[in-house]
Amino acid sequence: MDERPSSSGRRVQVDGRAVAVDIARHPRARRYVLRVTPEGRLRLTVPRGASIASGLAFTERQHQWILREWGRLRIKAAPWRSGTELWYRGAKVPLVVEAGAAAFGGCVVSLDDPAREVRAVVERHLRSLATSELAARTACLARERGLPVPAVRVGNQRSRWGSCSPRGPIALNWRLLQMPPDVADYVILHELAHGRHPNHSPRFWREVERLCPWWRTSERWLRKHGKELL
Repeated sequence: MDERPSSSGRRVQVDGRAVAVDIARHPRARRYVLRVTPEGRLRLTVPRGASIASGLAFTERQHQWILREWGRLRIKAAPWRSGTELWYRGAKVPLVVEAGAAAFGGCVVSLDDPAREVRAVVERHLRSLATSELAARTACLARERGLPVPAVRVGNQRSRWGSCSPRGPIALNWRLLQMPPDVADYVILHELAHGRHPNHSPRFWREVERLCPWWRTSERWLRKHGKELL
């Protein structure tokens, strides 16, 4: 992928203030694409030959969406405490923090280090669960469908649910543990399908359909709620 940053200093008006925009040209982009980074910055991808001025005008027209994304980031950055809701196995469950422990969805996690934030401790616990559960679930799904059982690595990706390379293990995001089980299964089966088709060609999607007939429902859930997890 060849994204080439343009000159700096471009700004747009959002909610009455000037906001910097990071601009990159992409040779294969067919339209303007606006993103809000995890740090809250605006990033605009511009197709080759398209007008940057038109892209900035497009960005300003998205001001309501930008404000919603900033609001979502503020909520995510807030400290976790009693009453905070978090996703766990497809449901939003309340967090209860008391007596040196954090409880949610039937789990109880010891807060043995008062210097560590509650969120860091809970996420460490979830990642530990995911490391054991996702490898076992991947093996089960592969065997059920007559596929080779791959090695699995569970990580803390910030923009992907999973990835697959021909020579390496399947990489899965620990946040699959926060999804409904059938959505997490879809992500795993999606990566298993890449073992046969390392692209998103029609043949790949036919393989996904064969392995996971409910994949469209899972995609809709990810589009609706995925940003709440990352």
